[in-house]
Amino acid sequence: MNSSPPPPSGPPGPDSPTSLTLEPIGYIRTGKQVKFQALHQPEESRVEENRLELLPHRHYEAALRDLNGFSRIWLLWWFHRNTTWRPSVLPPRGPARRRGLFATRSPHRPNPLGLTPVQLLAIRGRTLLLGACDLIDGTPVFDIKPYIPAYDSFPEASAGWLDEVEAGMQQPPSFTVQLDALAETQASWLRREWSVDFSERLIELLSRDPTPHRSRRIRERRTGGFEIGCGAWRAVFTVAGQVVTIRTLEPGYPRRFLIDPDRPGIPDGEAQLAFLDRWPEVES
Repeated sequence: MNSSPPPPSGPPGPDSPTSLTLEPIGYIRTGKQVKFQALHQPEESRVEENRLELLPHRHYEAALRDLNGFSRIWLLWWFHRNTTWRPSVLPPRGPARRRGLFATRSPHRPNPLGLTPVQLLAIRGRTLLLGACDLIDGTPVFDIKPYIPAYDSFPEASAGWLDEVEAGMQQPPSFTVQLDALAETQASWLRREWSVDFSERLIELLSRDPTPHRSRRIRERRTGGFEIGCGAWRAVFTVAGQVVTIRTLEPGYPRRFLIDPDRPGIPDGEAQLAFLDRWPEVES
């Protein structure tokens, strides 16, 4: 019996589509306006409730029948803010080493499809209440599938280069992160006045590795020190031995962008303008 694989089939035949049309069935509402707020892997220990709002007049209420018995579902969705891709990428986790795109979860892909398992908390009409997820607000969703543990979970499977990275992540952080008096004052003001708080994620990233890294949005400043992008904000820091000191926080956008009527919808736009009024020296 010949068990060799069939020969390559060559280009698609006349019945094979070269392009496809997809339409969203609904949109995610998470309150996360920028990618920095969405962890690469959601932490379900955090209390978080998100919504998937399905479109009306599509009979989706009937399509949701019998889904209540599943504690988890798969979401198939679209990275709607990404338009480009590269065959090799620099993952944000692990050492600064490029990997083949298909060996990563990079959001920049030939077809920017995302696949996420989430907790299904409740169904109310055509709205699904979900647990922690890594989607930003307004993400279009194409499909829902039930998560079936017997078929969808392979805990003993190897994870390639990520196994080594995960082993390193289990070690204690290499750096201690502290906030200068000014940065602490600014962070407290943002929390109190605008409910903006990115300190936990900021400290998590810098405690692991504060060296310049494009995917982690860390770069050296011409005026000295370093900065890290935190969604719509930046943090300026220095490194001395194993101690990272955050010196100041800054808006991620200049004032001329924030007041430009042709640039609506900048995340935390009002908070950034108020910040610049409170600390005008960061504009210099």
